[in-house]
Amino acid sequence: MDKPIRVVPSILTDDLEALRKMVRQAETFTDWVQFDIMDGKFVLSHSITDEHIASLKTKLRWEAHLMVQHPEKYLEGFQQVGAQRVIFHYEATSSPREVISQARSLNIDVGLAVNPDTPIADISPLIDELDCVLFMSVHPGFYGSKFIPEVLDKIADLRLAYPDMEIGIDGGVKEGNIALVACSGANSICVGSAIFCQEQPGESYNTLLALAIGASSPL
Repeated sequence: MDKPIRVVPSILTDDLEALRKMVRQAETFTDWVQFDIMDGKFVLSHSITDEHIASLKTKLRWEAHLMVQHPEKYLEGFQQVGAQRVIFHYEATSSPREVISQARSLNIDVGLAVNPDTPIADISPLIDELDCVLFMSVHPGFYGSKFIPEVLDKIADLRLAYPDMEIGIDGGVKEGNIALVACSGANSICVGSAIFCQEQPGESYNTLLALAIGASSPL
């Protein structure tokens, strides 16, 4: 696996002031974040929108994790406000290849998120067209959901088949399991509550990153 391992702070909120606070915190310890976008339909929760992100005026580079139905309707809006990448859910559309094509036409990177119960075989025909695959290790929509360890087996299988692929994981990652996550083959580890719900988010981020790098480095 040539791609370096990284911890991606994941920002999930429906409150503009909380959004601004988390972004300002993130600016002190990272240059890349993920914004979780929820429509109240694909998942029960609602969140911020592209307009909220546009109001931030941040120097952070970022990706949008679209937990929404009809993700194709969101791509242009997020591209216009500065997304470097969009990640949409395989389960949210009947035409994932068309969503990928539309993202490419907008000149933004595109990834595919996969819910815990979705088999790898379902997404295999699309993998070569993607910049990343993001495995959900919780049922999506909320901070603090319970980690589903069986997802690590899927990550290990995909890593074996695609050694140079960017493979992400999102949900329930914390200090107690991030080493195991890193050893599974995930190289983009999204973390929300274990960073932003802690007293010192920057220190928590640095600790998580050190644990992940240590676990993934060869002896």
